[in-house]
Amino acid sequence: MQECLKIPYPVIVEGRYDKLRLESVIDAHILFTDGFGVFNRTEKMMTLRALAKKTPLIVLTDSDGAGKLIRSHLTSSLPADRLIQLYVPRIAGTEKRKKAPSAEGVLGVEGMDRELLYELFAPYADAAAVEKRTSENPLSKTDLYVDGLTGGDDSRAKRDKLAERLGLPAGMTPNALLAALRILCTYEEYCRAVGRKDD
Repeated sequence: MQECLKIPYPVIVEGRYDKLRLESVIDAHILFTDGFGVFNRTEKMMTLRALAKKTPLIVLTDSDGAGKLIRSHLTSSLPADRLIQLYVPRIAGTEKRKKAPSAEGVLGVEGMDRELLYELFAPYADAAAVEKRTSENPLSKTDLYVDGLTGGDDSRAKRDKLAERLGLPAGMTPNALLAALRILCTYEEYCRAVGRKDD
């Protein structure tokens, strides 16, 4: 069994079972939102804002509609440049502790395979490398537009196709996709992924 990854950033998840699952994969400060509780618990949001002033925060919510709402709330309430957005794939199934599947029939963070979570967090174990990669990566919204990932009738489908190739969920907004790409890919890797040569 692999050792837990040491992650230098606080990680935000939805619930205590998500936290328990991650504790078998990463050694990090893990906070949970109590699901939709984060919408009306001002002290929790105050804590997250205070943390964001000191360090980037990793956000990892479920891939269902509820997870997207919680992620959207966090993204609109905290400085976008202080958030590292991670995504779990939509996988059909039921968590072991539950008798019935979720409303959308997909696994949440707590139901993800340990190896999948390990691979998801591995690029963030080295804070200096993450900061260097994002600060030096010139990838911008202009690139997404040039490659048809925004501004076209089929842009959403193209984003979904690229997201699937990179292990990201479908339905990402251009801003969310760009933030993920800037961490996951070098500029050259992005160009290869979209079939474009770096000029």
